[in-house]
Amino acid sequence: MLETRPPSAPDFLLSRAHGSVRTQGSRETFTDAWAAADALAAGRVEMVVGALPFDADAQAALTVPETIIREVGPLEPHGYYRQGEGAILHARITGYDPDPDEHLRRVEAAISTIEASSLNKVVLARAVDIAFDPPVDPLLVAARLIDNSYNRDGFIADLSPAGRPGNTLVGSSPEVLVRRKGTTVSAFPLAGSAPRTGVASADREAVELLTESAKDLEEHAYVVEHLREKLTPYCDELSIPTAPIVTRTNEMWHLATPIVGTLSRASKSALELALHIHPTPAICGTPAHAAETLIHTAESDRGFYSGAVGWCDSSGDGEYMVAIRCAEVGGDGTWARAWAGGGIVAGSVARAELDETTAKLRTILRSLGL
Repeated sequence: MLETRPPSAPDFLLSRAHGSVRTQGSRETFTDAWAAADALAAGRVEMVVGALPFDADAQAALTVPETIIREVGPLEPHGYYRQGEGAILHARITGYDPDPDEHLRRVEAAISTIEASSLNKVVLARAVDIAFDPPVDPLLVAARLIDNSYNRDGFIADLSPAGRPGNTLVGSSPEVLVRRKGTTVSAFPLAGSAPRTGVASADREAVELLTESAKDLEEHAYVVEHLREKLTPYCDELSIPTAPIVTRTNEMWHLATPIVGTLSRASKSALELALHIHPTPAICGTPAHAAETLIHTAESDRGFYSGAVGWCDSSGDGEYMVAIRCAEVGGDGTWARAWAGGGIVAGSVARAELDETTAKLRTILRSLGL
């Protein structure tokens, strides 16, 4: 299938309603994100695209592309991925890490830890392993995710630079880690969630409960305060609403806060800002060190799940999405691993947290026909 891809098939893409970037080829790669930021600041490279891992000490997967195409709106998947050979996808679930009962146990243990320690919040994730026959083209997964996304969000990033040859991160994230355009910086953090049902009366009730939920409002507040702390030193002005709004994907309702600021130091690029901000309590927890320690103890390696995916050009403009609602597809196209997580605070209920991860996994699984 990869041999018959359209010649325009990108190696990296980020589709957003307000504008998109897709690239081909590789002039240079970076595993050190700060080195990539230095190359951009020096004007040595035009653009860097790719993914940052969850663990800030792990290798990044960043590429200097050969060709760059920018579009004013979301990407329109190629017809090849909507009909005929390019649209064939057969997937099956082969395993869970951990299984649902073990995830429940881990959430219960995390709640007990929060109640007995200085830890305020931790995000615990679980993974689903998937097999494909015939091998899947990750661009087909991306095409389906974009078509199925309420906001036409989607991304792919080649993970080869980080020692994962041919592997691709594919996803449809609704959460903006940071975006910079000129001197304007913005973020759109999500924390606090409820599944959508598709039934109007039930969804209205879910939204009302979400906006009044002390547990979800607490979870969200940690993320907003983290962004306030991290962005304030670089901004002359920073506008943060006093209460979150409710936003949606096709699967979920989320508490969200639109944050907008004016940079006092325009030399701080989108990539540098992303590195200063990541990880947020939306995908890690707070205090960060305690949350990371628990995550590394309880979970398998996340890799690039809950990292960030995006681009930055030599002017400093760029955009990074939090790498959620995503899967890593193997280089041979025969397997993938998808993740979903949820924020745990003292008021969490283990069964509800498990149900939340199940609902979030639907973003990927439905696009795979599962």
